[in-house]
Amino acid sequence: MRRRVVIGNWKMHGSLESTATLLGGLDLSSLDPEVEVAVCPTSLHIAVVARQLSTDARLSLVKVGAQNVSDAVSGAFTGEIAAGMLTDFGVSFALVGHSERREAGESDELVAAKAAAVISAGITPVVCVGETLAERQAGATELVVLRQLNAVVERIGIEGVEQCIVAYEPIWAIGTGETASPAQAQEVHAALRARLQQLDADLAEKTPILYGGSVKANNASKLFAQPDIDGGLVGGASLKADEFNAICASA
Repeated sequence: MRRRVVIGNWKMHGSLESTATLLGGLDLSSLDPEVEVAVCPTSLHIAVVARQLSTDARLSLVKVGAQNVSDAVSGAFTGEIAAGMLTDFGVSFALVGHSERREAGESDELVAAKAAAVISAGITPVVCVGETLAERQAGATELVVLRQLNAVVERIGIEGVEQCIVAYEPIWAIGTGETASPAQAQEVHAALRARLQQLDADLAEKTPILYGGSVKANNASKLFAQPDIDGGLVGGASLKADEFNAICASA
């Protein structure tokens, strides 16, 4: 059975006070231990969040993730953070290729290089793929997401992909309140799974594929019930403790 995973992406939100309040409102003590949960704060708050998680028994199973990472190991890259630096703070996951980073200019090749750097540091990459509204309307959804996934496969190989989580995030459903229907989401997840199946049957069976696109407490159960949806990459709803508690319970 594939792992069930829920990751909260806090994006550029949070202060020391609000972060402490949000974590204080989470209660995942009764969560099925088979469900993996992580939160991705801003890089400035990773250390603080890691410390609070380690001291709260209700959150003992929650892991810390990073929203972004450099593809470089070290060097003269002002403002960047290397994957190896994240390990100092117990980071377990790192998002690569989030649509908001792609829109800022990240290419498929750069995303693949970041995935390779994250794996080299012993961290799990969450490889994000997704199409714009125009691409969906043009019938290019599958073409786009498979191109994005293939770029990563070509860089890190099957052995590398075995260490990844894939996240499908339709760009038209991020921050808009729109959500792909469970059937729409499942169709894309099935295409991604089929691509992994072409590479290796065991790989396809073991790789979690998450849905990210306005996941909320009121739609999580139906989304997670789909055969190829293994959890969620949650945006705005992860900033509300009650919502995130409910989403995690749905997994």
